[in-house]
Amino acid sequence: MENQTIRSLLTVLIVALIGAGLAWAGSQGSIAVAGLPLYAVGIALAFGINWIAFIPAYLLRTEKFFDLTGAITYITVVVSAALLNPAADGRAILLLGMVVIWAVRLGSFLFMRIKAAGEDRRFREIKQSFGRFLVTWTLQGLWVSFSLAAALAAITSARSIPLDAFAVSGFLIWLFGLVIEVAADQQKSRFKADPANDGKFIRSGLWSWSRHPNYFGEIVLWIGVMIVAIPVLQGWQWVALISPIFITLLLTRISGIPMLEERADEKWGGQADYEAYKANTSVLIPLPPKKDGMGGGA
Repeated sequence: MENQTIRSLLTVLIVALIGAGLAWAGSQGSIAVAGLPLYAVGIALAFGINWIAFIPAYLLRTEKFFDLTGAITYITVVVSAALLNPAADGRAILLLGMVVIWAVRLGSFLFMRIKAAGEDRRFREIKQSFGRFLVTWTLQGLWVSFSLAAALAAITSARSIPLDAFAVSGFLIWLFGLVIEVAADQQKSRFKADPANDGKFIRSGLWSWSRHPNYFGEIVLWIGVMIVAIPVLQGWQWVALISPIFITLLLTRISGIPMLEERADEKWGGQADYEAYKANTSVLIPLPPKKDGMGGGA
């Protein structure tokens, strides 16, 4: 147990150092507040909020406000950055609105979902371990930091560049991604709320074109955020372009699609309708199914 705790604390340290590296890179061109780059203050705030929230979460052994805390972190960081930057311009306000709208929608959706479910199965064992649970909350701080990398660079920048084609195209791409994500979540929620679909998998609506359309929307909207921020980036701030790359890798290679696909295989693997759905439906990017036969399953 001691070795596990030591490994967990080392992981926390490494993750925090990665965050510090991002803070250093993104601070070039950032205005200063009390002698500190506002960008770095934003990254520190992202980690700090999650470390503070970890304390009652561990004491109560609960993960019920994990996703809600993530949403609050996004909102707090961008709002604080905009309020503390006297040079905040139209681009900063646009990015602020984009992030807040997304965070309020997704945070409330995830909170209501876990409230209805009673628990998040991913945390059953993790929340019993101080070290592993702390790692989870620390990783959420890093997730927020990487996701906001480009937006935060623009919001905290001392440069002011009028809204342009990057802003318009980025906003439209963000809006497209948000609509896809919201529609996919609503379709799945309605599907699961119908008692007739108990034990089934969804393969209707957007889910007939993609096995994970909500994740596609998530990736697209962050690409839009990045595009809006591009004109302001300079020097080491170009590291902020890692934002949509990080989200894509996380959702497609680590915690998103791989976990859900494994869970689905355990539940429906071997069933003819599920195997046909899996063989004929795109994993991520919505595409017409290879052949017809998409009914209402599960």
